[in-house]
Amino acid sequence: MTQTRMYPAAPFADWDGSVAAARAMQDRLAAQVRLVDDLPPLRVIAGVDVGFEEGGQVTRAAAVLLDAQTLEPLAECVARIPTSMPYIPGLLSFRELPALLEALERLPQVPDLIFVDGHGIAHPRRLGVAAHLGVATGLPTIGVAKKILTGSHEELPTTKGSQVPLIGRDGSVIGTVLRSKDGVRPLIVSPGNRVSLPTAVERVMACLTRYRLPEPTRLADRLASRRGKEHRLPPET
Repeated sequence: MTQTRMYPAAPFADWDGSVAAARAMQDRLAAQVRLVDDLPPLRVIAGVDVGFEEGGQVTRAAAVLLDAQTLEPLAECVARIPTSMPYIPGLLSFRELPALLEALERLPQVPDLIFVDGHGIAHPRRLGVAAHLGVATGLPTIGVAKKILTGSHEELPTTKGSQVPLIGRDGSVIGTVLRSKDGVRPLIVSPGNRVSLPTAVERVMACLTRYRLPEPTRLADRLASRRGKEHRLPPET
């Protein structure tokens, strides 16, 4: 009996591999992004991130499942696949999405919300990796990036919780620049899919502890950058 996949195994089946076709696909998929709150009751959430091994030849995607209320990690996994394309600015999701989908497939249950280490709509064509992942899976996603890809903003106060809009080239608001901890470099928060911008910021703030990154992407970032075998959670006692 063949087990049904929860997520698409070949997200770019109709892509010819060219940069022009990838950008055209981004324009089509960006039109499918939903920026209104359509969240189920949050029981479990996930964080995902991608790293690379063997000089970039292997893509290493990490997914961590957490309890939405306590932020306690419930499960984690790593997917390693051959890297399918070089880094091209603005096309990061085409490089990372296949491995991310494999990592999510290995989690024991489907998360109610995914935090992605990367951009949502704060992208030149409004389809960063968080938005692309959201459209591909149909799940609510939030982008939490460490630096700006596009857009500009006013000066941000240094205190935790300070935030200013990130303004795109067309003058629209495409994200929020958020100070997640006193005196640290800010995060770029943008909705990916099925989440509004205010809710995206609210959920990121709810997942902050004593670190710069919210727990879902902090744990995924740590796992994605680890070399060798993935860390395993301690057994229940």
